[in-house]
Amino acid sequence: MLTERLRQLDQAHVWHPFTAMSAYAKEEAPIIVDAEGFFLIDDQGRRYLDGHSSLWCNIHGHRVPAIDDAIRAQLDRVAHSTLLGLSNQPSIELAAELVRRAPAGLNKVFYADCGAAGVEVALKIAFQYHRQKSGGREERNLFACLGQAYHGDTVGTISLGGIDRFHSLFGSLMFPALRVPSPTELDQSTIDTLDRLLAEHAGQFAGFVIEPLVQAAAGIRIHPVGYLKLVRELTRKYGILLIADEIAVGFGRTGKLFACEHESVTPDMLILSKGLTGGYLPLAATLVTDEIYDAFLGDPWKGRSFQHGHTYTGNPLACAASLASIQLFDEHKVLENVQRLEVVMREELAPLNTANPIQNSIAQVRQRGVMVGIELVRDRQTMESFPGPMRIGHQVTLACRRRGVILRNIGDTIVLMPAPAMPESLVRNLCRAVVESLHKVLANPRPLDV
Repeated sequence: MLTERLRQLDQAHVWHPFTAMSAYAKEEAPIIVDAEGFFLIDDQGRRYLDGHSSLWCNIHGHRVPAIDDAIRAQLDRVAHSTLLGLSNQPSIELAAELVRRAPAGLNKVFYADCGAAGVEVALKIAFQYHRQKSGGREERNLFACLGQAYHGDTVGTISLGGIDRFHSLFGSLMFPALRVPSPTELDQSTIDTLDRLLAEHAGQFAGFVIEPLVQAAAGIRIHPVGYLKLVRELTRKYGILLIADEIAVGFGRTGKLFACEHESVTPDMLILSKGLTGGYLPLAATLVTDEIYDAFLGDPWKGRSFQHGHTYTGNPLACAASLASIQLFDEHKVLENVQRLEVVMREELAPLNTANPIQNSIAQVRQRGVMVGIELVRDRQTMESFPGPMRIGHQVTLACRRRGVILRNIGDTIVLMPAPAMPESLVRNLCRAVVESLHKVLANPRPLDV
């Protein structure tokens, strides 16, 4: 009775994001009512391994005692008060902890309440900074980003987006951005092209926005080693702010706390969200250097203050969850666990790269840390795609669901993103369910019947 009532209300009133609602209504997707460890539990009592970390944000699992207790303790004090002209203890302590762990030089923290908002903060800071910096006012109105970029779904962040199926509809709302080719290898041509593009527009660029090492929503596109360091060197050379969007790649996903650490890069701004609270509550943080912050100082009547703020900026409950989550990285040696899981996932998925009945449909298996993208095609030799109406990627996620695993595809790329703290045994189960599902769907591809 409860299931039927919830399903009727869901279909009557809830509009799900990035979801084909006409198909969703027929699929009877799980209604999650409970969770335990790394499993989600639906209203029928069925358990599903959370194979995509509840959209890439869960770190330590669900119902984690330390995080639960931190939120409850904060509830006994104050759930929310504004940061506009006031402060609160968890937001102060979290800012200090983030600065301590971030690349050296990022000393100031501006809070927002989701990843896209964190990117918007960075865009507006960069825009205003160039008009107020000590070297003199500059009108810089252009941002650089990568092809196939994804940084969120606000109007500002879609302007940086390079994935047509997400953003092409809203072209008339977007501001211009210069898209640099997404790198496939770090050869002289890549270096020269990037250098030339940045040099040509150096006086116009307010900032270069990049996901370090991995473009997640592009289907786990892995950058060649050294590319991030090159971007840092060239942006510094031409006086362009480097804005590192670590919303998806931060908090252990790549094997280090922050992806920038792999190439010893300190950006001018670092954006964090998703895993920031362990996947519990919405929160974002944009970290900046003292040089940027100082450009916003001055007599109040001179109007140099940063003109931005949200109602729930620095929410005490979210900040308390974040502090507890960050402490667990040390207590449970989460980064060491990620390094082990990276090997486990590579081992379990290796058969997809060798001779097998479905090899012709596996275009590529891409992996960095615990981030994996399996790209599917109709013909590996010609790279012909499956017809859109077949929704092959979605068929694989449905097949995984029938095997007790929750995943989400991006088009015909299957994305695996287990929580960094997930045990090896569960990660093996995840990979094996995905391989089984791939074989089930790709052995005899046919149109989806919903």
